[in-house]
Amino acid sequence: MKEPSVIHHTFTLERSYPVSPEQVFAALADPAKRRRWLLEGQSHEVEHFEMDFRVGGHERGLLRFGPDTPFPGTLLTREGDFQDVVLNERIVSSSSMKIGDRRISVSLETYDLLATGKGTELIFTHQAAFFEGADGPGMREDGWRKLLGKLEAEIAR
Repeated sequence: MKEPSVIHHTFTLERSYPVSPEQVFAALADPAKRRRWLLEGQSHEVEHFEMDFRVGGHERGLLRFGPDTPFPGTLLTREGDFQDVVLNERIVSSSSMKIGDRRISVSLETYDLLATGKGTELIFTHQAAFFEGADGPGMREDGWRKLLGKLEAEIAR
């Protein structure tokens, strides 16, 4: 029997932040803060970022891989739409990712923010379909672990 050409994968990551849900939500919703924790990094250059944060709004990031990466000079495109926004409580977005001209995945990302006595509990759920040539579930989950660490650093700024 032939293996499916699409790999489906879901994971959930939980983080506790010692700040209010309003502060966590701001780091998720403010374009300058979101660009810093979600897109900026050592291995690539951000060529373009735009964000219209509202239900039905769009987000687009273009990254150029650096010379010391497996894809030097190649463009990575991340495009998405905000599907649901509940102020200081929840954000649901859908996105697709391309390397060069090849679409590698589509995802549904849910950020649930729960107030606790010590701050905020973030429950992040990522559901994806990975296509041929994609980074795959393991690398994506590891990438999001690192991104949520960068989110924590952004919140602490």
